[in-house]
Amino acid sequence: MITYIIRRLLYTIPIVFGVLLITFILFIVVSGDTSVEEAGKSASKETIEEIRKERGYDKPLFLSWDSQFIKHLKNTLVFDFGRARDRELIIDKIKRGAGPSLSLTIPMFLGTLIISVSLALVVAFLRGTIIDILAVLLCVAGMSIPFLSFILFGQYFLAFKWGLFPVFFSPDLTMVQYLALPVLIGIAAGLGGNLRFYRTVMLDEMRSDYVRTAFAKGLSVRRVLFKHVLKNAMIPIITRVVLAIPFLFLGSLLLERFFGIPGLGYLMIEAIGARDRYVIMAMTYIGALLFVVFNLITDICYAFVDPRISLE
Repeated sequence: MITYIIRRLLYTIPIVFGVLLITFILFIVVSGDTSVEEAGKSASKETIEEIRKERGYDKPLFLSWDSQFIKHLKNTLVFDFGRARDRELIIDKIKRGAGPSLSLTIPMFLGTLIISVSLALVVAFLRGTIIDILAVLLCVAGMSIPFLSFILFGQYFLAFKWGLFPVFFSPDLTMVQYLALPVLIGIAAGLGGNLRFYRTVMLDEMRSDYVRTAFAKGLSVRRVLFKHVLKNAMIPIITRVVLAIPFLFLGSLLLERFFGIPGLGYLMIEAIGARDRYVIMAMTYIGALLFVVFNLITDICYAFVDPRISLE
């Protein structure tokens, strides 16, 4: 296993290099020198020149050891993303936004996972019944409704009309108060697609011979579903779960924007609106790095849950 992990880690080097190269071409080479735009219309020549030197625009793009790409490569690898347009360090912005984003996405993720897997086991056991048919119809309806509609409905009715939750983020509120409604909306919006996916996985397992054998031996429904069926369905569950974890760090753009939660999703929206390409590049790099790492973790988890899989 150690050999496999080392080999996979070596594979990440060209992947990360490719991500850095593509983002550099898109945001630096194509966009060009933006020092005048960053300095402002009334800025002096000295200020513009100072920004050009700070950003490295006075250096060649590639063909030099002190080129812009080499500087971008070295700084990014050590998480030195420089300063945003408001002159604050980008890494400080990311550190400050990571907490609110994870506080939102982790409960939303865990709630959706637990509810959808549990319901999928029950619905798969009751396949063909009216409960199964209604569950499928509700899943399709939930998948068809735009995520924005869930947000507007919850914010208008549950928060504004009925006053059950605060409408917008406020520093005076506790974390539970301002995150409760966004978490509920996130779970409700994601339940349809997740439940339908896990239902399909559970149905494949329910048709297996070992399930009929377990029931023939007199095992209880609960034990068959949650011990045997769930255990054998872990491969697709792990694939979906582990590969979704990197996106938890990046936050939820719409929820954070509409509820004013100062997380990384809100930071991305603000960076796009302000054309702050250095913040976007930093978030893109972190997202790509997390995705590569958790892809490796997914393969390692396969070997732990299924003894038939070997990483040697």
